Amino acid sequence: MGTESGSAGVLLGQAGVLNLQTGNLLNWGRLRKKCPAIPSEEVSREEGRPAIHSLLPSISPAGVNFPLLSCIYLQEMPKILECTLAQAIEKINPEEREELKVSAKLFIVGSNSSSIREAVNMTCSALGVDQLDSVIIAPPPTEDGINLSLEYLQPYWAELENLVQNKKIVAIGTSDLDKALLEQLFLWAQVKPSSNQVNLASCCVMPPDLTAFAKEFDIQLLTHNDPKELLCEASFQEALQESIPECQVHEWTPLWLLRYSVIVKSRGIIKSKGYILQARRILSS
Repeated sequence: MGTESGSAGVLLGQAGVLNLQTGNLLNWGRLRKKCPAIPSEEVSREEGRPAIHSLLPSISPAGVNFPLLSCIYLQEMPKILECTLAQAIEKINPEEREELKVSAKLFIVGSNSSSIREAVNMTCSALGVDQLDSVIIAPPPTEDGINLSLEYLQPYWAELENLVQNKKIVAIGTSDLDKALLEQLFLWAQVKPSSNQVNLASCCVMPPDLTAFAKEFDIQLLTHNDPKELLCEASFQEALQESIPECQVHEWTPLWLLRYSVIVKSRGIIKSKGYILQARRILSS
């Protein structure tokens, strides 16, 4: 652990961006024994240890592979360190693409709409596809005391619309919008939301006004059990600190986290699911 941790510290000390990919979680031998019940466990717990911790300790020098994790620098200045769970990576067979639905949910941690394009491009590359069938965006973070509004949503939605127009995404959806905000977005948007997720933990029954609006405008209402904050800066830095003690964790902040799933259309079963995360090193001036 000491040698691996030291290697990880050196790599992170030279990097400006960190990309983490879990690969197909269904291929994780340890996760297969006990699948997490809820998304927050999937991200943060893996047999009593944070899943991120399971990736970080094995960060290895560029071009050197430890049993599970492969890390390489993608470019110089700022150096992008990409770490993937090599044994779990599973690209989609082009011959099977039409039989599969590839969907994703994007959690923006840092308030930056430009993260959306990079997240979608990285997911397409990881899965070996040209296009995602569906992308749902979780409510972007707002400052304390500021409610989510159409004005705040607009740059994020505009970026999603650009990706639809560029044929990187087929359909786009929202999460946790009430009827009023969903209606405002629907009336303003050029590419209309095809779905809206509702967290039944905070709402045991679908609100009647939301149900009526969705039915009228053919918006699919879905349910989810994601926590309000799937991954925050503090938990990410805690994972870094535990796995790589010499890392200057205060310099690192997660930008976004994307969860994807690949579903066999005809059978409705999940063939693949995983997470992709990007973090940036913020140096104090």
